Amino acid sequence: MRKLICSSLLLFNILLTTVFAQEPLKSVDPLIGTAHARYFHFAPGAMPFGMAKPAPSTNGSLGNKSGWEATGYDYRDSSIENFPNFHEFQIGGVALMATTGVLQTIPGNMDEPSSGYRSSFDRKDEVAQAGYYSVLLKDYGITAELTSTERVAFHRYTFPQSEQSHILFDIGNMMGESGKVKDAEVKINPDGTVEGYVVTAPVYVEKYQAGADIRMYFYAVPSKQAPRFGVFQGEQITNDVTKVNGISSGAFFTYSTKKNEAIELKIGLSYTSVDAAKANYLAEAEGLDFDSAKKRNQKTWNSMLGRIKVEGGKDEDRTKFYTGLYHALLGRGLASDITGTYPKNDGSVGQIALAKNGKPVHHHYNTDAIWGAFWNLTQVWAIAYPEYLSEFVNSQLLVYKDSGWLADGIANSKYVSGVGTNFVSLVIASAYLQGIRDFDVALGYEAALKNELEGRDRPRGAGKLDVDRFVKNGFVPHIDESDNEIHESWMFSASHTMEYSFSSYAVGQFAKALGKTEDYEKLNKLSDGWKHLFDPELKLIRPKSEDGTFVENFNPSQAWRGFQEGNSYQYTFYVPHDAKGLIDAIGKEKFNIRLDSIFIKAEPLEFGGGKTIDAFSGLEGMYNQGNQPNLHVAWMFNYSGKPSLTQKWIQEICNKFYGTEGIHGYGYGQDEDQGQLGAWYVLGAIGLFDVAGLTKPEAKMGLSSPLFDKVTIALNPKYYQGKEFVIKKKIGKATGTYIEKIMLNNKAVHEPFIPLEAITSGGKLELEMGNTPKDSYN
Repeated sequence: MRKLICSSLLLFNILLTTVFAQEPLKSVDPLIGTAHARYFHFAPGAMPFGMAKPAPSTNGSLGNKSGWEATGYDYRDSSIENFPNFHEFQIGGVALMATTGVLQTIPGNMDEPSSGYRSSFDRKDEVAQAGYYSVLLKDYGITAELTSTERVAFHRYTFPQSEQSHILFDIGNMMGESGKVKDAEVKINPDGTVEGYVVTAPVYVEKYQAGADIRMYFYAVPSKQAPRFGVFQGEQITNDVTKVNGISSGAFFTYSTKKNEAIELKIGLSYTSVDAAKANYLAEAEGLDFDSAKKRNQKTWNSMLGRIKVEGGKDEDRTKFYTGLYHALLGRGLASDITGTYPKNDGSVGQIALAKNGKPVHHHYNTDAIWGAFWNLTQVWAIAYPEYLSEFVNSQLLVYKDSGWLADGIANSKYVSGVGTNFVSLVIASAYLQGIRDFDVALGYEAALKNELEGRDRPRGAGKLDVDRFVKNGFVPHIDESDNEIHESWMFSASHTMEYSFSSYAVGQFAKALGKTEDYEKLNKLSDGWKHLFDPELKLIRPKSEDGTFVENFNPSQAWRGFQEGNSYQYTFYVPHDAKGLIDAIGKEKFNIRLDSIFIKAEPLEFGGGKTIDAFSGLEGMYNQGNQPNLHVAWMFNYSGKPSLTQKWIQEICNKFYGTEGIHGYGYGQDEDQGQLGAWYVLGAIGLFDVAGLTKPEAKMGLSSPLFDKVTIALNPKYYQGKEFVIKKKIGKATGTYIEKIMLNNKAVHEPFIPLEAITSGGKLELEMGNTPKDSYN
């Protein structure tokens, strides 16, 4: 059996690298949506899910006051300060820069690039691809290039003729979301290699796990030794010294270069130690040069992106599609070393179990909060990348074993919950229910159940600080004012009730599947929590006080009063596990009229915050594609007898909210959140989506109109029986927005849904399209 599985995996990889060839990578544009983008959004030098994420920074050294604002690279900027190698949620640092002329050791001011080592650049001199980046630093005449292996960043700087060509390691300064620097060290070894570390205190780490910090280590190997070198702290330069400690620490190398002389650097990275960074370098990069690493990197991107092949359709839709899929595979990054060592929650170093071949049985990853990811990322992972969904679950269970709680968002295993909820239990449950079970199921269930029901001694970083009130009352009672500075513990009563109801349902299904009848009954009852807050007169979700009365002075458009990053109009539709129950409560006709009118009103605002460049624009609108609470809503017409409206509005959102520009990419500067909005586009463009986030035992994918003539999904044989699943518009009737007839494996389908199992078993979905809305498939 083992030989059979290995043979199947080999054939699977051959299929991906030959049949799907080079096309997917050519359609990726990493510059899309980089205006007002989060720090981890733009890392073109990275590999899928890689640790090494080299990229240019235009404003990352300016910091990040609240921990979440846009920082790092902004499409509107015209100068580059340096090239950091770590790009994760709350993690950034180990920056390099190349210059000529008088040595400068601070980045300088954006308004006056000459005040530091910063350089101006032109967009025409910039190349950004999946796995590769290059740019001409105009002020120095230097071409900078970036690529990587999984844990090793590759830099290549091509210099002009100069007696003063410099490479800087700027280690001890703030970068992106990393927060203030607590300590740093840089050491130049006798053989010319460079090693060191930086310790930072990100805002969200301080917020959710006070006293903890983030540690980043590196080991760098330049291709040429420098005749002159030294260290610096800020603007204080010390020549011929090989070691420096403290904030603002760095090192420099000065060369005499010929015209077009290239110097390469390979930088092994780690979150555990310099020795591990060196081991990562030796294992992955010792025998590679820049061009070989780039070729390997981009071959991997083509293979991963090629698991979903699209044909036909518009070129701009293809660009949006593969860029969205690229972001879905870029957002989370490795946190474990080649040997399986990883940073533990308490700051020590852990060891992942090793298989008989000496390799770790799984990897560990950094990750932003999973809030809303069940409507985009986890569905894409489950269908096309089930091995990563498995790794995600195993990774999260490491933190549970080490700390006693599921941690939602993690930076080096430290708690960075972000939104104060915790949906990791839902993801564990959905993975199990859909057959992805190569994790410790007993431990996974224990962790998931605890996450849903226990509030005692719950650390802030585990989120759900009001879950005990939900369990006690069946809903979270509203509090209008409190002296408690931890807002998520009291401020979002209604949205938390809706969210906890959903996750209770998911874990309840997990319990039922395992024969845990008592737990199932308790959780299933809690899943009806949304009904407590449903106002039968307004037909809206409305916060309720502990005495059972609805709050007064109620404004359905108001955000931040009972609702997190949204309002009553938006959260009323947050019943993904019981869509038909919500439709019955509102009334089918009223439901359809209301929901359709919401999209009619949202369309002039491009289904978000209009052209306002801000992550939070649209929070008080009736629909906001730029934030997580809304992302399933357009698919709910499939449950209310109006699938044609799902087909209409999904296409309109894909066409108008999503763009192909630096400023208009994911709305206008709205929050892409580690690939979530990109993954949503992927699902919308191929016409598959589960409102319930794959939490039902016999999950069904809702259908919409694909943007492409043919979609081929390659299935992983380790997890699924089928070889591939094909979605095809029937020849001769490939025009029109609306689905007229549905055929699955040559059999008529009479509803706008197909089982997930039909996809993972392999087969063909054929759709006859037309210009007239059709709502019945009998």
